[in-house]
Amino acid sequence: MHVMAETPKPTREEAEAAVRTLLSWAGDDPGREGLVDTPKRVVKAYSDWFSGYATDPAEYLERTFEEVEGYDEMIVLRDIEFESHCEHHMAPIIGKAHVGYLPDGKVVGISKLARVVESFARRLQVQEKMTAQIAQVIQDVLQPRGVGVVIVGAHECMTTRGVHKRGVSMITSKMLGGFRDDARTRAEFLQFIDVGPGR
Repeated sequence: MHVMAETPKPTREEAEAAVRTLLSWAGDDPGREGLVDTPKRVVKAYSDWFSGYATDPAEYLERTFEEVEGYDEMIVLRDIEFESHCEHHMAPIIGKAHVGYLPDGKVVGISKLARVVESFARRLQVQEKMTAQIAQVIQDVLQPRGVGVVIVGAHECMTTRGVHKRGVSMITSKMLGGFRDDARTRAEFLQFIDVGPGR
């Protein structure tokens, strides 16, 4: 796992000054009426968009339930909407995550799976990496018999700049344990989430 070097976090004032610099660089006047509060708004938005850095996704999975009457079939939470930002251009990635696992004696509250997705999404991301991170933390903490994660995302770095191609979505998947080794389990999961045109 990549660990950031211990450098002091810039102050809010320094972050706002950086936004003013970008506004000037873009060719506008950060002192004009419409932009004078923009640095504050942008910094506040960044606090929300990148709040995942202040959370530990593993903590969401630590409280489990074992009174499940022996239930050991697949658990799937699909259509978890997320908003992220690509680490290459800081442009939005908007999409849905589908998460499934085969419990081994314990289950986790379904809202916790959504929180894991949210925690990783609210960071600068690459969709492939985010898919693997979600699957791996579920595997590491819950230790189920298998995990499957599929993410469908639309990348604004591709639709609003560069090739300007709209309506394109990217699908990534990470299968561990029974989802990787058993074709029937994998097929059942993919049938449950029904990833296809219009989804």
